Amino acid sequence: MSEASLPPTGSIEVVPSDDAADLVEQVADDAENPGVASERLLIALDIDGTLILEDESLSPRVVEAVEHAQRAGHEVMIATGRSWEGTHGILRMLGMAPEYVVCSNGAVVLRRLDTGDLEYERFHVETFDPAAVLTLLREHLPDAHYLVELPDGHRLYTEHLDDWNLAAAQRVPFEQLAAQPVCRVVVVAPEHGADDFVDLVARIGLNQVSYAVGWTAWLDIAPQDVDKSTGLELVRTRLGIDEPHVLVIGDGRNDLGMFAWALANGGRAVAMEQGPQEVRDAAGETTRSVHVGGVADILLNL
Repeated sequence: MSEASLPPTGSIEVVPSDDAADLVEQVADDAENPGVASERLLIALDIDGTLILEDESLSPRVVEAVEHAQRAGHEVMIATGRSWEGTHGILRMLGMAPEYVVCSNGAVVLRRLDTGDLEYERFHVETFDPAAVLTLLREHLPDAHYLVELPDGHRLYTEHLDDWNLAAAQRVPFEQLAAQPVCRVVVVAPEHGADDFVDLVARIGLNQVSYAVGWTAWLDIAPQDVDKSTGLELVRTRLGIDEPHVLVIGDGRNDLGMFAWALANGGRAVAMEQGPQEVRDAAGETTRSVHVGGVADILLNL
């Protein structure tokens, strides 16, 4: 749109309704036209409770919204607590093949291979010794289900859970979980609530690790000082995107780190309406719930 077609600054120009409709359509086309200069954003989206519902179905209009953001020239990617095994199927559902994916709450960053298919390599992996934290947790949660993710992506678990994707996973005795460094520990105690887990963690203390309590009795443990934000900062730097040009959207306590990271650098952090109050308080803004397309509301209005 040329400057000549615009009214002088501070003035108001009344145009016929047909012309107004054409103007709106032109603005929309410009937003998706890579030939029109725009600010390229790094957009990081959580999965569970943000892009998908409890039954693994997609949030309304989210595929359309992601396509819109990509056509506008933005880098749309995933930042999730899930392992890669639980993530790549969601990428296929969304029709996405981002250059980078942040998994395992920032402990694993994957980079797309130039094979023409949805193939990725483990580009950056953080690990820690899980022995002390596993021993401490089992003392207080002897009946919980435990899982660890190894640096190569293989996972070891103690008891089956219906909502775990256990492809490329192996059931082992509890003692074998701590036999080598891991990039992630997951603890699930179905007989407890999320508040019980929050109280337990505060009471026993978890030293030299990072952790996040999920909506249910789900505890995710990562290496110290590692969360989604550390993985995203690595990606942002590699892509050469300015710090303020970041948008992150999530719904859980494991998104607090990336919220703080985005806001501290002048970016945007958006919480889903159905998320815990502390998560909504930490974000710069709140969108509608995952059930009614809150992510689409944000992306379609970029």
